[in-house]
Amino acid sequence: MTLLLKEPVKRVEKLLKEFDQNQRVILLDSSARTALEAASSLGCGVGAIVKSLLFKTEQNYTLCLVAGDKKASLNKIKKILNIKDASMASADDVKSVTGFTIGGVSPIGHLNEITILIDSSLERFNYLFAAAGHPNCVFKISFTDLKKITQGSIEELVE
Repeated sequence: MTLLLKEPVKRVEKLLKEFDQNQRVILLDSSARTALEAASSLGCGVGAIVKSLLFKTEQNYTLCLVAGDKKASLNKIKKILNIKDASMASADDVKSVTGFTIGGVSPIGHLNEITILIDSSLERFNYLFAAAGHPNCVFKISFTDLKKITQGSIEELVE
């Protein structure tokens, strides 16, 4: 079975096509499980890779989209959300909340509605690459379109 037929990838592709008919999922020969692997596979800078990081935030979850060359700041995230406690979600939580496994978490196509924060440092790139439901699948998108398709809010999220 080709990876493009897997349910999580099809979920992402459907939303991409609804957003823009020219959008497509890119199938990589090698893994893009980490930002470094993705950048190597795509021949781009590691910063152009969108890391989709799920945080458990008191009673809810928040997905933070961060450049591959940056580290999310828990303190900044807590301040933005006006909460006292936040931590990385467990692998089980990531799977049940987003419908994706770690390494393939897409910024779109989640099983549940999630608040999305987009780090402003991603704006420095003409094009970004984000996971598309599987560690070997990505999609290419502009910062403006990433903001539109995710309906995320732009914030300063990194250390």
